[in-house]
Amino acid sequence: MPQKKKTEADLMLETGKEPLAARMRPRTLDEIIGQEQILGPGKILRRSIESDKVSSVILWGPPGSGKTTLAEVIALHTHAHFVRLNATSAGVADLRKVVEEARRDHATRTILFIDEIHRFNKAQQDAILPHVERGVVTLIGATTENPSFEVNSALLSRSRVFVLKALTEEEIQLILQHALQDKERGLGQYNIDIDENALQQIAIFASGDARTALNVLELAVEGNGVPSGDERVHITLEMVEDAMQHRALQYDKVGEQHYDMISALHKSVRGSDPDGSLYWLVRMLEGGEDPLYLARRMVRMASEDIGMADPQALVVCSAMQQAVHFVGMPEAGVILAQAAVYLATAPKSASVYAAYNRIQSELRSGPNDPVPLWIRNAPTKMMKGIGYGEDYKYSHDYYKDMESEDPERPPAEKLQEYLPKRMVGQRFYEPGNQGKEKSIQQWLEKRRNDAS
Repeated sequence: MPQKKKTEADLMLETGKEPLAARMRPRTLDEIIGQEQILGPGKILRRSIESDKVSSVILWGPPGSGKTTLAEVIALHTHAHFVRLNATSAGVADLRKVVEEARRDHATRTILFIDEIHRFNKAQQDAILPHVERGVVTLIGATTENPSFEVNSALLSRSRVFVLKALTEEEIQLILQHALQDKERGLGQYNIDIDENALQQIAIFASGDARTALNVLELAVEGNGVPSGDERVHITLEMVEDAMQHRALQYDKVGEQHYDMISALHKSVRGSDPDGSLYWLVRMLEGGEDPLYLARRMVRMASEDIGMADPQALVVCSAMQQAVHFVGMPEAGVILAQAAVYLATAPKSASVYAAYNRIQSELRSGPNDPVPLWIRNAPTKMMKGIGYGEDYKYSHDYYKDMESEDPERPPAEKLQEYLPKRMVGQRFYEPGNQGKEKSIQQWLEKRRNDAS
């Protein structure tokens, strides 16, 4: 009778070992593979760790990129008191306890590592803020979410954000090879061969997540029983694919191919494909994606890709974001779906987005022009005395109907210029001809012709 294939949980109970991913966690900076942009020789974060002078930082990166690993390396090498909290289970009482202990131990610096800091609400983040400000604790926060949205702005301003990137396939393969060779912590005590295409497939499947890659490797090696003695283990592509099937659902729940999928959703909306938009939206939700993250992205799409072709899109998405926050999952899924269909089927325009980018480019390359005197604010007598607001024409006093031909009441746009002198006549906003923007285009064209 064939032996029943063991699950990963069975193997952990049988062997009493930590998972391979936990055992292979780097212990020194030199053992960390990847993240050269922040940990390479001479980089500021590396220097601060080596000199044990780490200030408050936020580590932002996708799952499995090494945020917690980096925090643990700091813990192993610092002389400070290192405290670990996870925002999914810790509360304000835990934070207060850490602060009280830090105050009592004046001689030793306290580093507080908060994993998944984006899961702390505003009150919890506010609770730690004054103690970070006064240096009672040094904060290290780890997050998979954009800290600009998820971390208190005051807390963010007192921390430096370091961005960790998803590991490359080559870096994942290096990590796997180290695990296969390491006799102390890895699988080096076994006699293991692995086909090159199997190694490559794990690296591709992992999508930059070292933890997922090591879990798949471990399951492929031990899935048919723990090797013993001189028993030779040969890992094939078929064995790896079998192991990936065991892991796929769990991996989906932590956001498989997170960045690729949000890109697919955005491009489906932009391409006016409601089916593609719904597919990627539901796939991300079923994979465990934060619905509020998706709501924020769709609010952005409403302005970036629909814009003035259908200004109501922004109203719809703003209402959707509030409804998602109010209702929560799983009921919020259909609310997100309705907004996705609205965006996908709405007329499209990137005119406002393009105008914004043109002005940004102008500001970066051109001088800082002064505000014309006639449209400056003049709240005081002194300001009025030096010409602020002088000769300003209040448009409503001069406005005439487009149909009127009264020469004594010219249209307001002929009265004065609103751009700096150097830029008079420059056009940033060029409306398209889709949806409501078509009528805007006609109105603006007539307005500009009348003003010329």
